[in-house]
Amino acid sequence: MSKATDKKKVIDWLNKGRARELTAVMTYMAQHYELEDAGYGKLAKAAKEVGIQEMKHAEDFAERVLFLGGSPTTRPDAKIARGMSIPEMLKADIALERQAAAMYNTAAQDCAKAGDYVTQELFIRILAEEEGHIDLFANIRDHLDQLGDAYLVTLMGEEAG
Repeated sequence: MSKATDKKKVIDWLNKGRARELTAVMTYMAQHYELEDAGYGKLAKAAKEVGIQEMKHAEDFAERVLFLGGSPTTRPDAKIARGMSIPEMLKADIALERQAAAMYNTAAQDCAKAGDYVTQELFIRILAEEEGHIDLFANIRDHLDQLGDAYLVTLMGEEAG
């Protein structure tokens, strides 16, 4: 990176990403608890696994902020919705992931312009993982759309270890 303004812009992008990841962590863990309580153990497990991946993303962003001399944000960027139906959860989750993917794509481009290719690679890696989350949630939604309540029954039961 060449200028202090470029460095600040990169740190700002990292903190925006971290805030988004913190929102995702809290969202998916809240869903995990609600789904587990409602008997949808298999779907709860998927929410928990994605939440843990999001925790790792938040940590990766924080470590890079610290390396660049900044202070990592500790606040999510949105309120956490609770008490949604499963179709509403899936719609919200897909939207959350798509927003993150769009943000990380723009951030990666800006990091390249700033000459910070390490941070660009971080955004690209996490972007690819977010696209995997979109695919997961979209597949579940599509199955639910095609099979209805019969599919929900397959998501019930004990959380697999």
